[in-house]
Amino acid sequence: MAAPVVTSESDIPLALPTRRRRAVPVLIRMAAALAGGGIFYASYPPRPLWYLAPLAFALLAFALRHRTARGGFLYGLLFGMAFVMPLLEWLQSFLGREFGPFPWVGLSFVVSLYMALAGAAMAVVSKLRGGPVWMAAVFLGSEVLRTYFPFDGFPWGKVGFGQPEGLFLPLAAIGGTMLLGFAVVVTGTGLTELIVRWRAGDRRRALVLPVILVILPVVAGAASWSLVGTDAQAGTRTVAIIQGNAPDDGINLMYDTPILRRNHLAATEKLAADIKAGRVAKPDIVVWPEVATDLEPDPRYDIELSQAIRDVGVPFLIGGRLIQNPTTIQNVVQVWDPNTGPGQRYAKQKLVPFAEFIPLRAISAAVTPFVADTRDMIPGDEPGALAIDNTTVGVAICYEVAYDQVVGGAVRAGATMLAIPTNNAWYGPGEMSYQQLAMSRVAAVEYGRAVAVSATSGVSALVQPDGTVTRQSELYTAATLVAKLPLRTTATLATRLGAWPEWVASVTGLAALALAIGARLRNRSTTPRRAPARTTDDTPEEDL
Repeated sequence: MAAPVVTSESDIPLALPTRRRRAVPVLIRMAAALAGGGIFYASYPPRPLWYLAPLAFALLAFALRHRTARGGFLYGLLFGMAFVMPLLEWLQSFLGREFGPFPWVGLSFVVSLYMALAGAAMAVVSKLRGGPVWMAAVFLGSEVLRTYFPFDGFPWGKVGFGQPEGLFLPLAAIGGTMLLGFAVVVTGTGLTELIVRWRAGDRRRALVLPVILVILPVVAGAASWSLVGTDAQAGTRTVAIIQGNAPDDGINLMYDTPILRRNHLAATEKLAADIKAGRVAKPDIVVWPEVATDLEPDPRYDIELSQAIRDVGVPFLIGGRLIQNPTTIQNVVQVWDPNTGPGQRYAKQKLVPFAEFIPLRAISAAVTPFVADTRDMIPGDEPGALAIDNTTVGVAICYEVAYDQVVGGAVRAGATMLAIPTNNAWYGPGEMSYQQLAMSRVAAVEYGRAVAVSATSGVSALVQPDGTVTRQSELYTAATLVAKLPLRTTATLATRLGAWPEWVASVTGLAALALAIGARLRNRSTTPRRAPARTTDDTPEEDL
């Protein structure tokens, strides 16, 4: 077949050059989404770069702004994977030795799917007036969904948990992690809107809203520091944390309970000797980490543990695995008085799926080799408000610190300080323990309570009600931390509101999404069908 003869400039085919020009914005938006996710990870603890988080969401908003739901899904997924995969890399220390990268990549993908759904909805609502506000509400609404569904959810990596310091943090005392996260996201989405409108030459009046969205959250956060109290309203307590240490053994730590017990008993005896020698001030309360020992149905017959507690001479909170019988096991914190023995106990309410219980056991057995050796723990149903040394200590075990029903429930039940026993030795020397400590620092501000974080292998810490860390241990070392913590009785507004900010964010996001979809359907029904004018920023980008 003969080649076509070009007789004039108008005969030159335009399809190929046009496709090239149209593809560039797609690639730029993909790059922006990936860069945003990476920057969001960089803003997260242990790095003190909290101020990068709004920039991350500005890049995400740039990728999503005025796109279709299909494009928003893609950009949200890219953002999520770039953030979540490095965030959860510590899973490799837990499961990677036995199962390779599949659990890490799989969980990262599942968490990223929530951000992909958020991206799809954010793209749709971005076309509404006030789009940056609705985009932020939608993203925070997706966090609420991820916190509760499925299997009690997985709240790790919430925006608010990456802000344990900085200008936004005081907002946690007003509206919890929801308001804190909303302030961060809306600052970013507002920044994108401001830049887009300014570059488009919009009139000054059109710049007012985005300017407000960029400035107001920062000013409100800075102005809210006066609401964060640190004074001792009900006296103080000197608290000691025992970090006995544990082997870096990954999943095999499940067989190392005797080692954990031996290490923590040795550290307790050392504390007793230091107190007797005057090297350490005698504490009022001592806190052991999560599952540092096995406990029998009647723990008072544990002569060795009883003697160690009597040697120190003060009440203990003992994190242990309570074995009622071969089929009834609970993750508990046991109050133990040196004179009267074991007393009140709290049983963990939010169990870790596929670790402390196996959902869909018949299906899970096909993909999880150790299901047959895993017995489901029994969750508790009472708030963790434990009376010890004339003090009510609110207890949340491990990542229960991420749930208002647990931490807020304990504070509303009268807790004047918080204790977070945890066992992070499963996860190696990575960032997991620092990420969890950040949750406790945010919780300190949200609920206005000092926090004692006791970890088997670190990071343990004593945290003041404003989120500052008084004492902190290193990873995989034996350590005993002692510090005086204030007891507080004032309930923050966030404590009184409870879950209301979550519901407000969720309902607002859903309402905006419904409004945007309704507007689109109305436009389709009233607009005559005709071929759209082709530009360099139209189809095929309309799909992305």
